[in-house]
Amino acid sequence: MPQSYYTIKNDGKYEQAIKKSRFIAHMRRVQGEDEAKAFIAKIKHEHPTATHNCSAYVLGMGNETQKANDDGEPSGTAGVPMLNVLIKQELKNTAVVVTRYFGGIKLGAGGLIRAYGNSVTEAINHIGIVQRQPMQKYSVTIAYELLGKIENELRESPYILVSTDYGTHVTIQVAVNMNDKEIFEEWIVNTSNNRVTVAPSGTSYMEKDF
Repeated sequence: MPQSYYTIKNDGKYEQAIKKSRFIAHMRRVQGEDEAKAFIAKIKHEHPTATHNCSAYVLGMGNETQKANDDGEPSGTAGVPMLNVLIKQELKNTAVVVTRYFGGIKLGAGGLIRAYGNSVTEAINHIGIVQRQPMQKYSVTIAYELLGKIENELRESPYILVSTDYGTHVTIQVAVNMNDKEIFEEWIVNTSNNRVTVAPSGTSYMEKDF
């Protein structure tokens, strides 16, 4: 069964200045290592004159793939602190590149660790986090005279009305928590006095802000 997980709300970036250096954190959702590598290459191409383009990404529900790259900064002062923020925030399938334009003031090892870690933290705060939850979708076909009642009942229920299609009958798409499938099937039949046709119509992820 698919698992729920946290990731960034949208792809985005956040820039800040630390002791005259520009730190630009770029973040993206990724579904595989090839996609993560392509994103990193894209940012490097967009910032060819940057002093460093450090990167990190984490993939898999169990963080099976974890990669970090210092891109010329002292070993362990950039990529690993960035990766640690992703892991601490429990983000999955997420990649980040922090672009640095050196401003003339050296930060030292401790300062670099704080700067790169903070850049990722601030980017996450700016972009936001969502929980992606796997849902079972159902196609529910009803007569028009039942539409108002069913819609009202759905609004008061834990189930999500996704869409409504109008034809000879009305077909609504409903998303249901994976653990509530049998409960929903019984509920919709009882609510309609057994005047509906219900069929599973696939699975999808629904997102809510965290």
